[in-house]
Amino acid sequence: MKFGTSGLRGLATALAGQAARRYVLAFLEHARRKGELGDGRVFIGRDLRPSSPAIAEDCAMAVVAAGLVPVDCGALPTPALALHAMAEGGAALMVTGSHIPADRNGLKFYLPSGEISKADEEGILACLDERGVPDRPVRMADASAEAAARYLARCAGLLPEGQLAGWRIGIFEHSSVARDSLGLVLRAAGAETIGLGRSGHFVPVDTEAFGDALFAPLPGWLDQYGLDAVVSADGDGDRPLLMDGSGQFVRGDVLGLIAARYLGADSVVTPVTSNSGLERSGFFAHVIRTRVGSPHVIAAMAAAPDAVIGFEANGGTLVGRNIRLDGRALPELATRDAMLPLLCVLGAAARRGQGIAELVAGLPLQAALADRLQNVPDARSAVFLGRLADDPAYAEALFAPHGIAELVRIDGMQFRTGAGEMVHFRASGNAPELRCYVEAATPEAARALLDWGLATAAREMGLPPPGPRA
Repeated sequence: MKFGTSGLRGLATALAGQAARRYVLAFLEHARRKGELGDGRVFIGRDLRPSSPAIAEDCAMAVVAAGLVPVDCGALPTPALALHAMAEGGAALMVTGSHIPADRNGLKFYLPSGEISKADEEGILACLDERGVPDRPVRMADASAEAAARYLARCAGLLPEGQLAGWRIGIFEHSSVARDSLGLVLRAAGAETIGLGRSGHFVPVDTEAFGDALFAPLPGWLDQYGLDAVVSADGDGDRPLLMDGSGQFVRGDVLGLIAARYLGADSVVTPVTSNSGLERSGFFAHVIRTRVGSPHVIAAMAAAPDAVIGFEANGGTLVGRNIRLDGRALPELATRDAMLPLLCVLGAAARRGQGIAELVAGLPLQAALADRLQNVPDARSAVFLGRLADDPAYAEALFAPHGIAELVRIDGMQFRTGAGEMVHFRASGNAPELRCYVEAATPEAARALLDWGLATAAREMGLPPPGPRA
């Protein structure tokens, strides 16, 4: 088990049972030492992967062992759990592996004040010990209806009633815990929705890996059902996915940018992997860059001036202070949310009387793509990235076809070329993967650059070349 970019992750078999109980006890002890246990209730939610219900029971046993009260919020999006727990003044535990495969799972921890920080992760590890929690039946109060209703009310407030009248939107439901919420909110705003691709088994949807074969049906659905867009979210509903009416995916950082404009942000906080056009756009008074991971974004949001929105390159969007929409204050929710950026983008397009493709085309951004090499041991990624960092001659030789004009080391290795293109390699914090992000002047150049980056990294790490990508 290890902490990644957001939460604890590992094999489901390694987390289930005593491991989950020990980490929950450590979290609660850390919260106790900080004086942040709230009213003693601990709200527990989960995603739809098969191992999550049993691990949620493990969490409840640990909560009882700590002398606290577990409250069941059922299967719901991570931001819905966080919103409800913070409103009720309690801590929260989300059982989810997010977008990673079903054989893995994880825990996300929330204090009554919100998502834990990197310093909190260290505090949890410091409190971790070998104490076991015996098996015992636990009866929990059921707050699933209240938590779902609170989240839906917040989302519905982002769009005036009827704003999406005339829109026909497909929902790629797969196994996302947000699939039903998406339909309810979109229909409340006047859209006609069609549920597509619903699955009874867990599907690991990575919303940044547009080349994945599981996305192949989406363009056909647009034509088959006459759709204006297809929307979706990852397993726990904190990363959005959107395909516009022309069959093009809209990158997560573009969704975040449009959402920040729609919500009137003065300051934007986002990782170094988000599109460099943010600074060039002039839309925001401040653009603050961080490492990848919501804890880093949240920490920087706390110090950002004025009305602040945070988002990651995966599109998960966080609401900071002083945000108002149509004259109403939007309460803070500094945890990633998939629903919010999707609704803001649809609302912005409807407000302008544009399609999504037309809205995106008007933004001053370079073409950008991202994908990853899967099943890459962390040690191999570390050797490759270390050599790029420590051996300038090696890096220059590797990038000889492009040239290196600038190097950024905030998270992984990001190279700017003499032609103004970008290639960024970083190891995933959530799974054994090496991620590659690129920017170029045209979509065709970005595709060629991404193919080159993935093939080059695979060759240098002694891996098979990546297969064909969409």
